[in-house]
Amino acid sequence: MAHRIFATPFADVYPLYLAKVERKGRTKAELDTVIEWLTSFDDAALARHLADGTTFEQFFAAAHLNPNAPLITGVICGVRIEELDDPLMRQIRYLDKLVDEVAKGRPMEKVLRSA
Repeated sequence: MAHRIFATPFADVYPLYLAKVERKGRTKAELDTVIEWLTSFDDAALARHLADGTTFEQFFAAAHLNPNAPLITGVICGVRIEELDDPLMRQIRYLDKLVDEVAKGRPMEKVLRSA
């Protein structure tokens, strides 16, 4: 059975991500930067997904995941990302982890992993 987050519109969760990073003194631009780094979307594509009510499943189906995304490891919501079997859930957790790191004040060059 598919997890209900898969059918949730990305635009429903985006404001929560934004509130989380802004509470910690970070910006919408920084949030958009990490989303675009992970998905390869540009500003226009991201805005279109937000406006169209794209679900997480559709959002990640349209994305070209950054080749360094597997370097995103650790625990999010009590689950180790690299141990997730479902590829879509792993992608969603990658995004959650990036948002967490931005909110925690981690330098952007570390958040945006490079080999």
